[in-house]
Amino acid sequence: MYSSDDYRRFMTTPPPEPAPPSFNGAGTATGIPVSSPEPSFSEKPSQAPLQPKVKAPRVPWSSGLCDCFSDPRNCCITCWCPCITFGQIAEIVDKGSSACGVNGALYTLIACVTGCACCYSCFYRAKMRQQYLLKPSPCGDCLVHCCCEYCSLCQEYRELKNRGFDMTIGWHGNVERQNRGVEMSSMSSQTAPTMEEGMSR
Repeated sequence: MYSSDDYRRFMTTPPPEPAPPSFNGAGTATGIPVSSPEPSFSEKPSQAPLQPKVKAPRVPWSSGLCDCFSDPRNCCITCWCPCITFGQIAEIVDKGSSACGVNGALYTLIACVTGCACCYSCFYRAKMRQQYLLKPSPCGDCLVHCCCEYCSLCQEYRELKNRGFDMTIGWHGNVERQNRGVEMSSMSSQTAPTMEEGMSR
């Protein structure tokens, strides 16, 4: 028989603390998440290695900077009214988003106020070179326009003309002409219906 002191001592003794959960190699579930030093999955999806972009080769201009007299009419217009030549170039380079008259008037205003319209026209040379992948020849765009403004305008005019643009009708006129040419070529490619020959006696 137990005495009352033994019974009282047994009741006041705190219960034993549970042993920490053990994790063996078999992977028993303990209910407590276990952090692994090496996660079994990657948070970012695997990406294919990026291929380096190959730059398209630059092509030379179709005419030289000093070949102004190969188009005497444009040479004379540019010499006396460079705003006309610049307006025509800017309309084609902007793909019709700006009108020839507006660009020409802005060119004239900058020339009258600052006396240095080449600071404006050189940006169109750079834009044109990016569109047609032309080489920066014979030097940088700003330097070409600052030293040879009229020659550079003539060269840009000839370049667009040699690429098939009719500079006198503007961007929208060239688009309409091209659309008419596509329609005519599609109509000519269709074969005419063949007539069956009549029966001969």
